[in-house]
Amino acid sequence: MNDLTDTAALKLRLKQMILKECDIDHIRAEDFADDVQIFSDASGLGLDSLDALQISVGLQKEFNVRLPDSKSFRRHVTTIDELATYVQAQ
Repeated sequence: MNDLTDTAALKLRLKQMILKECDIDHIRAEDFADDVQIFSDASGLGLDSLDALQISVGLQKEFNVRLPDSKSFRRHVTTIDELATYVQAQ
């Protein structure tokens, strides 16, 4: 498997984790773009601060990735593209 395929698979897993952790069932993982701000109206996810906590917990459970503080979370959990880059670097 090449890096491009691995990255695409990781992005799909990240989307699925976000949808699961935040109990979102009105959007499929394949239907939200990798480059859209996750916490924006454009994403269609309708996420809030409680969802941010759920995403942080999900990252730790499923990917063994810890975001040490809210500043780090805001820096890395912006888009699926950015989040995938961060997870791969860990």
